[in-house]
Amino acid sequence: MHGMRENEVAGEAAREAAAREAAGRWHALAAGLDGMAVVLLDGFHALKHALRFGADVPLAVAEDRAAVLALADELAPDLAPRLAELLVPVPPALYRSLVPRPHPTGVAALAGRPPEPGFAGPRTSPLLVLDEPRNLGNAGAVIRLAAGFGASGVVTTGDLDPWHPAVVRAGAGLHFATPVARRAVPELPAGPLWAFDAEGEDLRGLRVPDDALLAFGSERHGLTAAVRERADRLVALPMRPHVSSYNLATSVGMALYHWSLGAGRP
Repeated sequence: MHGMRENEVAGEAAREAAAREAAGRWHALAAGLDGMAVVLLDGFHALKHALRFGADVPLAVAEDRAAVLALADELAPDLAPRLAELLVPVPPALYRSLVPRPHPTGVAALAGRPPEPGFAGPRTSPLLVLDEPRNLGNAGAVIRLAAGFGASGVVTTGDLDPWHPAVVRAGAGLHFATPVARRAVPELPAGPLWAFDAEGEDLRGLRVPDDALLAFGSERHGLTAAVRERADRLVALPMRPHVSSYNLATSVGMALYHWSLGAGRP
């Protein structure tokens, strides 16, 4: 009995040491001391998608490792062995000190940010342009749509950082499944730019080119003058009179679905 107690104490000490070591490494990675620009993966689904799409994840922590592994067995059995190797259990208080807004799944990780995409070469699916978006959650939802439809990527103009932790959280880690970048309007990739505006042509009568840039303004302010000037065509989504606008992600989803029908996608 005495030996069992000693083993328990030793095991607890080892777990505490591992948690302290993980916290120290977390802070070093977040500060860029390892020479890697990192992105916060906040929650199980963000970590799951990042791993599935090839992210470099040097560290992941969980306040209840067993619960996260059980979730992996249920929702992502393909990743269960990798997560078993990767996850470091940390006390709840320590976990909550590492992330600004703790996720209900109690797991977080740091991943290396991919190189800036160049968007060079021919495109076989549209590239989404969010023209000075304001809402972090909406931007993340659009990235999730882009990944699901196989779009060529998402570009934002303006001040919003598409790699902000709240955007990555809303995008469920699918930033790693599609190119994401911020560009000034003059730096947008080449191709026919279709800008969505209530005064444009009804989208239902048009076939969206596979290489189009599809530009969407913010819900409050619409398209900027710079994107309007760059646009090759103004197009409109069907909308009942007296309804002022759709949610940004809803608009993008409608446009991508319309494109997918014309492109013969499933």
